[in-house]
Amino acid sequence: MEQNPQTPENKGFMEKIKILFICHGNICRSPISEFVLKDMVEKRGIKDKFEIASAATSTEEIWAGIGNPIYPPAQKVLKEHGIGKTAYTNFSNKRARQVTKRDYAHYDLLLCADAANIRNTTRITGADIEGKIKLLLDYTDRPGRSIADPWYTGRFDETYRDVIEGCTALLESLERDGII
Repeated sequence: MEQNPQTPENKGFMEKIKILFICHGNICRSPISEFVLKDMVEKRGIKDKFEIASAATSTEEIWAGIGNPIYPPAQKVLKEHGIGKTAYTNFSNKRARQVTKRDYAHYDLLLCADAANIRNTTRITGADIEGKIKLLLDYTDRPGRSIADPWYTGRFDETYRDVIEGCTALLESLERDGII
């Protein structure tokens, strides 16, 4: 399993650990990841140590500057797992937005759902000179793997399982590295 290069010694994580999840449209995989991780850190009592958000590489789900909400089946899978019931995990106002060049400077980690997301993110942000852009599943025993894309498969349960696995492994990595 790949180790997180961000450690207290070389990154500092001054105030909060800032994580941006990225997928193609920001209506399925990345918002599921955002709200799963928010749920996990809230339940562990460490939400104040994190800033967690999500974005898209495309503008396909953004119309006249307004992003679409989380895709209804993605909302359903979150609700089925009790996510969205607290102020911190309430996703009702979440709207798709595109990743920006400024996001690279702001976030400590930009975690993508698949390799195409990495390519498209670096086209927007520029070269990943700090090693911040990676796949969420790189933290698991399946590095290099993509999160199942429910837009094509309709299997939101598979996507949810991949996200749980990735977010759990991410938190374990941050704990191992003494960051949280």
